Amino acid sequence: MFGIIVIVLLALTFAGYLKVERFADRKLNIVKEKIFTLPAGTGRVVLQDMLYQQKLIKSPTLFGWLLRVEPELGEFKAGTYRFPEGMTVRQMLELLKSGKEAQFNIRFVEGFRLQDWMQELQKAGYLKHDLTGKTDDEIATALGMKDAKNAEGWLYPDTYAYTAGTSDLSLLKRSHQRMEKTVDQIWKDRDTSLPYKTPTDMLTMASIIEKETAIKDERKEVASVFINRLRIGMRLQTDPTVIYGMGDSYKGTISKKDLETATPYNTYVIDGLPPSPIAMPSEASIEAAAHPAKTDFLYFVADGKGGHTFTTNLDSHNKAVRAYRDLMKNKNEK
Repeated sequence: MFGIIVIVLLALTFAGYLKVERFADRKLNIVKEKIFTLPAGTGRVVLQDMLYQQKLIKSPTLFGWLLRVEPELGEFKAGTYRFPEGMTVRQMLELLKSGKEAQFNIRFVEGFRLQDWMQELQKAGYLKHDLTGKTDDEIATALGMKDAKNAEGWLYPDTYAYTAGTSDLSLLKRSHQRMEKTVDQIWKDRDTSLPYKTPTDMLTMASIIEKETAIKDERKEVASVFINRLRIGMRLQTDPTVIYGMGDSYKGTISKKDLETATPYNTYVIDGLPPSPIAMPSEASIEAAAHPAKTDFLYFVADGKGGHTFTTNLDSHNKAVRAYRDLMKNKNEK
């Protein structure tokens, strides 16, 4: 009789074990990807309740037994994780044990201003916002910038990955350090005959190039126009600097009055370069500023086909302007 009881108990135990193992290989109740945050200090019972309350598992009892049968699966770490569709209970616990938190991405676009980047940071999910409400001066100080009161131009455009709880300041520090390193390397290798006194001058030129053209093959020609103008004492007269100086008053168009209104950035009024960059330039634009093409160009205007027409004198430039206007007029009439 005792032997029969033992056999029955063993059979029941084995059946229970198989049930627990089948549960472990069962898929989580996920229709699409799930972002799951496990707070610090969460124990097995609390995790069990969280998963059940969020309807990720159907049996908290079997979950509890799984952690008893395989206690090594209970060594989970706090963090924010990505649960893909089709993930099993066992795979979920192995992920929580690994500590491989979900990665989120934010893209900082070249040609955008610091103000635009701050707006992107505000919209980013799972990010800690330490810079909300900070002035440009305060942001520069937080980044450790000693010689500038504005981080404009000094942040490297790229896509940055981060985990939940990362601060916006931490992301900008990574971007700033990368830009500092890039500028330092390019400055050392620049054409030393260029009329730059500091790396900031070169970066400022790069930001103007970035705003003037998105065509890679044109950047060095655009750079040559502005360098040639600087060398002969001719004003840069570039619209993006006017727009930057207008700040929030810019509504999409520039009037004659705007061109004549003095601001520290209006290159129709001031001589030389503006006092600081006007956008975040790409590395390609910095390279163009450091190694402009050797030309006699002093002017350029859009050609209506996505590029620009470069000319050496005002008469040729005016002809190019008329050609552009005629082309635009014909397009609008069609």
